[in-house]
Amino acid sequence: MSCVLYALPLVIGFLIDLILGDPYRLPHPVRLIGTVISRLEGFVRRRFTNLRRGGIFLAAVVLLLSVVIPAALLILCYKLNIVLGIIIESVLCYYLIAAKCLRSESMKVYRAFCENDTEKARRAVSMIVGRDTVSLGREGIIRAAVETVAENTSDGVTAPIMYMSLGGAVMGFFYKAANTMDSMIGYKNAKYADIGRFAAKLDDVLNYIPSRLTALVMILSAYILGMNGKNAYRIWRRDRRNHESPNSAQTESVCAGALEIRLAGDAYYFGELHHKPYIGDDIRPVENEDIRWANRLMYLTSVIILIISSALRVFITGGIQCIFQR
Repeated sequence: MSCVLYALPLVIGFLIDLILGDPYRLPHPVRLIGTVISRLEGFVRRRFTNLRRGGIFLAAVVLLLSVVIPAALLILCYKLNIVLGIIIESVLCYYLIAAKCLRSESMKVYRAFCENDTEKARRAVSMIVGRDTVSLGREGIIRAAVETVAENTSDGVTAPIMYMSLGGAVMGFFYKAANTMDSMIGYKNAKYADIGRFAAKLDDVLNYIPSRLTALVMILSAYILGMNGKNAYRIWRRDRRNHESPNSAQTESVCAGALEIRLAGDAYYFGELHHKPYIGDDIRPVENEDIRWANRLMYLTSVIILIISSALRVFITGGIQCIFQR
């Protein structure tokens, strides 16, 4: 099998997502991972007195299942037929990329404000953010949508692509399982502080390099799009650590700088006020169009990362083939 063919599932998966987005009415493996996490959480809480150890057990089981099942499926398919293997792996890669879903959900906020319907916009943004949205005004809702697009450019799009460049769909599922665990149980509140500790730390480690590489490519994308690339770099240098997570502010700071707006700040989660530093400078007022620009920045960044990752995939598989042919 030509090493170039190994990069095809990654490219095809991205293109399918570009066209179709998430298949809400079809079975989704990431949602299945979420179901497994939920059921294991209940099991761990009943069976483990030490929830930190239970959290490690939960993570190990989820990661093992998330890797073994797609690996077994792909080994079988590639043995039967190369074309079948490429098709199935392309579909699996498609399930791991969330670019169109991210754009579609954030643009619901944009369209609601085009209709001057603040309540509709608030409902739309509540579906894609973890914070409480009941007290958010127009600017707060727009900021929340922009922040979500900026942060998830890495978590939902470029990081999965990078991991798939290293190990195909199997490695992509490893990353996605860890990221899903973090989003479900990685909170630092009384309920999840112990059981979700390992998942949160693992997600931080896995996203450390992708978030920073994505931020650098996003700065380049800002220049290409005619946005304020110089300010994007300045704000990234200054504010990339202005978040409790070591990774989240990397892309948020670039986006804030490129748009010349201020993001983040205090927010309510589960009725509790969390004091958070600002990211970016309040150079101009937040506008509804900022959501569209954030999505353009996300897409161009993702395409550039896809090109680099596809080349890396070819290089890695070519090197492995050379080793085994000796």
